[in-house]
Amino acid sequence: MRRYGRALTLCTVFAVVSGLYVYNKLLDTDPSGGGTGPRSRLVPVPGPRRGAADQTGPRNLHWYSLYVMRQRGQAEAGGSVQSRPKPPMHLAVVACGERLEETLTMIKSAVLFSIRQLELHIFAEDQLHTSFMEALASWPGFIRSRFKYTVYSISFPSDNAAEWKKLFKPCASQRLFLPLILKDIDSVVYVDSDILFLQPVDRLWAFLPRFNSSQLAAMAPEHEEPRIAWYNRFARHPYYGRTGINSGVMLMNMTRMRNTFFKNDMTSVGLRWEELLMPLLQKYKLNITWGDQDLLNIIFHHNPETLLEFPCKWNYRPDHCIYGSNCASAEEDGVYVLHGNRGVYHDHKQPAFRAVYEAIRKFPFGADPVTSLLDPLEEELLKTTHTYCGKSYALFTKTLAQSLANINRKAPRGR
Repeated sequence: MRRYGRALTLCTVFAVVSGLYVYNKLLDTDPSGGGTGPRSRLVPVPGPRRGAADQTGPRNLHWYSLYVMRQRGQAEAGGSVQSRPKPPMHLAVVACGERLEETLTMIKSAVLFSIRQLELHIFAEDQLHTSFMEALASWPGFIRSRFKYTVYSISFPSDNAAEWKKLFKPCASQRLFLPLILKDIDSVVYVDSDILFLQPVDRLWAFLPRFNSSQLAAMAPEHEEPRIAWYNRFARHPYYGRTGINSGVMLMNMTRMRNTFFKNDMTSVGLRWEELLMPLLQKYKLNITWGDQDLLNIIFHHNPETLLEFPCKWNYRPDHCIYGSNCASAEEDGVYVLHGNRGVYHDHKQPAFRAVYEAIRKFPFGADPVTSLLDPLEEELLKTTHTYCGKSYALFTKTLAQSLANINRKAPRGR
C-alpha cells in the first residue's frame, strides 16, 4: 500500500508540474497564430486609421488591454516609458497683398530657432493659400517635423466686413477677431508678417505663466522715449500708458479675452470682446490713424490691469535706433524679436534691418548656421555703420549664436 501511495503522490506532482508548464507555454504563444510563434510583449498603441478594418492591430485584446493599463499606471506614477511631449505653442500671422515671402521668412525664423513644437495659424487671402502650402511643403522633412499649420481665409463679421477690411492696411484688423475665430485655442502669439525671431518663440511663450489673475495679453510699448513718441504727441484718442503700445507682437490668453467684461467709455457696464469692437470703431473711426492698434490702445487704456508690458527687446523697431539707441533692454541683452515696420526689409533706408532679413531668407536649411548665417550677417552689418541703427549692429547678433544651436537639431546625418 505504501508503494501505491508513493506512486499516486508522484503522479499527482507530475501532473501539476506538467499543467503549469503547458499553461506558461500558452501564455507565451499567440493564440490566433496557430500557437507556434513568439508573441511581442510591447504591443504598440494603434493610431487612427482610414479605410478597411485594421489588419495590423494587436491580436490578443486581453493582453493588449493589460499592456495599456500598465503603461497608464507607470505614467501616473511618474515612470512612463516615454515622457509626454509638451503641448505646442500657437503662432498666428496675417498675410495679404505682397506679403507671401515676408511671411514665409518670419515663419522660417520661428521654426529655425524654436525648441518646442509650433502650431501655425496663417490667415491669408484665398489667392495666397496654394503658394503657402507649396512653399511649406518644399521645406525638408526634418524642418517640417517641427511644426503643423493651418491656412485660413480672411474673415470678418459679415455685417461690417468691408469696413473692417479697409481699416489701416488690408486685413490688418484680422488680429482683433482671433479670440472669436480660434475658439478652441487657449493662447496664441500673434505677430505681424514683418517680424523676425532672433530668439526661440519659447522664451516669449514663457510670459504666459507670468500673467497675474487679471492679465490677458502682453505687448511692448510703442516707444521708450516720450520726446520722440507718437501717441503722447499726436493721438486724438485714449492710449495705454505714457507712450502707447505696439501691437506687432501680441501674446494673448484668448480664453480670458473671451470671458472678460471690459470697461469702456461708451457704457457703464462691461462689454465682452465681441461686443466691444464695433462700437469702438464707430466712436473713434474719424480719430484713429493706426487702425486696429489704436483700438487696442483704447481698450487697454480703460483696462490697464489686463495688460502685461514686456521689454522692447521683444519688439525692436527702427524707432529704437533711428535717432540713437533708446531700447535699454536690447542694449543689455541684445535684440530678441526684430520688427521691420515701414517696409525697411525691402528698401535701403535701414540697411541693418534689411541685412538681418536677407540673411535669414537666404539661409539654406541644413547648412552650417555659423558659416552660412552668422558670419555673412556680421559682415553685412559692418557695412551699415554709417546709419544710427547700423552703429548698434552688435545688438542684432548679441545672443543670436545661442539661438543657432537649435537650427540643425534632428537634421539628417552627414549634413
